[in-house]
Amino acid sequence: MMHLSMASTIARYTLLEALRNRLLWLLIAAALGAVGLAGFLQELALTESHQLQAALLGAVLRLASVFLVATFVITSMVREANDKGLELLLALPMPRAVYLAGKLAGFGALAVLPALLFGALALALAPPDQAALWAFSLLCECWIVAAFSLLCVLTLQQVLPALAAATAFYLVARAIGALQLMKQSGAAADNLGQQVLGGGLDLLALLLPHLDQFTRSDWLVYHGGSGADLLAVAVQTALYVALMAGAGLFDLYRKQI
Repeated sequence: MMHLSMASTIARYTLLEALRNRLLWLLIAAALGAVGLAGFLQELALTESHQLQAALLGAVLRLASVFLVATFVITSMVREANDKGLELLLALPMPRAVYLAGKLAGFGALAVLPALLFGALALALAPPDQAALWAFSLLCECWIVAAFSLLCVLTLQQVLPALAAATAFYLVARAIGALQLMKQSGAAADNLGQQVLGGGLDLLALLLPHLDQFTRSDWLVYHGGSGADLLAVAVQTALYVALMAGAGLFDLYRKQI
């Protein structure tokens, strides 16, 4: 019970730090900017203007959520380390697993903010069930990115390398499905280099979450989301957050105070 109280305290102060750093205002500004851009392009479109608005708005809001969450996770952890706050916390009679659980819970609670705010905007574009699926998927996507960003900053301990690693992870995980389709639709591999490249893509697809299946704009445009999509998103999120939490805990226990 005491450990649960410690973890909840760490989570609460992590969320309070995000609010004090005006992260909510940044999310609101991103929402207003995305709405303005989508509305402007809707006026320029000759046909399917509503579909264009929904697709663009969904893509911009998703990218804004992921970028802001990853940036806050990394800069918050680096600031805490530079202020010796991490060393102080790890020197307390508290298991390091409790510290990591508190941080993950705090960053997870933070991800609820863009999911709720941008999910409310999605209600103007799609039926409630599709908007809810899109918002839940956005929440799960932000959880995965937050967990990986936390792992990166624990390992690399610097803002720029950690942010670059998190960005590369997100882009590759987003594009891996398309890369596999390109490989399958192309000519058959007839040399060793092509075979190695194809094998590397298959290995990446096995190891990485398929973020191209998350927060899909076509749910807002064509309203084709289903319970199977919800289950796939939930299972991948649970698996990868657990794996990255385990890797982060291993790295945390290696640190010497």
